[in-house]
Amino acid sequence: MEKQKFLDLIKGQLIVSCQALEDEPLHGSSYMAKMSLAAKMGGAVAIRANGKEDIIAIRNATGLPTIGIVKRDYPDSDIFITPTLKEVSELIEAGTDVITLDATLRERPGGTSFQEMVCFIRENCSSLIMADVSTIEEGIAAVAEGCDLISTTLSGYTPYSPQIDEPDFDLIKKLASRCHVPVIAEGRISTPDEAIEAFKNGAHSVVVGTAITRPQVLTKRFVEKMKRVEIKSS
Repeated sequence: MEKQKFLDLIKGQLIVSCQALEDEPLHGSSYMAKMSLAAKMGGAVAIRANGKEDIIAIRNATGLPTIGIVKRDYPDSDIFITPTLKEVSELIEAGTDVITLDATLRERPGGTSFQEMVCFIRENCSSLIMADVSTIEEGIAAVAEGCDLISTTLSGYTPYSPQIDEPDFDLIKKLASRCHVPVIAEGRISTPDEAIEAFKNGAHSVVVGTAITRPQVLTKRFVEKMKRVEIKSS
């Protein structure tokens, strides 16, 4: 999808993250395609998805644009969101509209630089590039490298970013005021009111995942809170 058309489509709108890892009961492209279709029926305008197979299935089922990542662990790095050119190549093959990279300042697997990742994408496809960051400094650096969008996804996932339970509204506000590219709010957004607050702080659009698409986590929250309260039988 052409860049401005995509940015106009998602402005002020909800993006739903539909992901399930191998140890989760909804893992599998067929499940994620159905989950994404449900999100579309509810009003989501785009889907954030993990892995080539899921992305293809979701695009076929919904026709919505996808924001693609590949989560993969490497022993020599803490980066796991699209960490190397191998994962980038898989996303190019999937035809995703947006390729998302971990843009934190941590060392990448094999020592590949963030700049190399960006250049490889520009040379091999027309996908937009989203930078997942955890601090304002990382966001500024990602913009300088030519990224099209910035996401607050990794706030709290690096040891030097705020370890908080609520969304990082301060980071959203700082990025929106200091960077000239759209800021996508993602991370610990659990209610419509929090999504609205993200927009008030300058978010271009909002991504919600767990609070919509991970029933096992939502169930666990209920159970754990109920255990902390003495339930008296009537």
